[in-house]
Amino acid sequence: MTGLGAVFRPQLPPERLRALARLADETGLEELWLWEDCFREGGISTAAAALAWTDRVRVGVGLLPVPLRNVAITAMEAATLHRMFPGRAVLGIGHGVQDWMGQVGARAESPLTLLREHLLALRALLAGERVTTRGRYVSLDDVALDWPPDGPVEVLTGATGPRTLRLTGEAADGTVLTAGTPPEGVRRARGLIDEGRRKAGRTDPHRVVVYLLTATGPDATARLRAELTDEGLADVPDLGVAGDADAVAKAVQRLVAAGADTVVLQPTADEPDPEGFVRFVAQDVRPLVP
Repeated sequence: MTGLGAVFRPQLPPERLRALARLADETGLEELWLWEDCFREGGISTAAAALAWTDRVRVGVGLLPVPLRNVAITAMEAATLHRMFPGRAVLGIGHGVQDWMGQVGARAESPLTLLREHLLALRALLAGERVTTRGRYVSLDDVALDWPPDGPVEVLTGATGPRTLRLTGEAADGTVLTAGTPPEGVRRARGLIDEGRRKAGRTDPHRVVVYLLTATGPDATARLRAELTDEGLADVPDLGVAGDADAVAKAVQRLVAAGADTVVLQPTADEPDPEGFVRFVAQDVRPLVP
């Protein structure tokens, strides 16, 4: 079955999260995704709160920008969530928006090298290994977690460019694609991911998560067009969807046919009814997506 989720966008104040997380749990939504966008809300803090307020919904963070984090801290926080809420935390890491990284003095000269080093060390630590490494950005001396996760956990990585997509196939457990990725972009991304997997000799599952910019309601088309225009994506064909549950389900299925395993519906930043959006995804769209 195709995975389906919704985004709690950080344009909403953090105090709105509790009601939305509980609603996601009650309506049967499978995954609620959070963002660590500068300079809004922390990914780990919001994920921990959402998990504590709920009983069954999976909570994803996409993404944690690695330039802001020592890998040991990332591993400690991830392991804590996985032990307290087994099977319910989904964490993704990524380059971060480079302009934002520059604002805080964390911009890396080689973002790809940093991401590779962070990803490899993070997966090793979460697997319970004792790690010593001397990289360009990541340096660990005989480091191991006292409380690693009880079993294997997936580490997802956000990617857009070809080299990063190949890296996710080689070294991550899954890939997160932005809402700027149309079906043809998903198809190309899956091919690049598979190149990386072949290089590494990997045959294990690799989950591809794609955000889908979604608007519903009487002004859906106008809101979708406005956001795509603001993002400079208005001329990209087959990007985003506006309409009723049937239209949204068909857009989800086009992404799945292109190679997505999970589609996370991303409301527009000016969504007038975030609670209604969660209900729409869980109760109206989910029954139409096999």
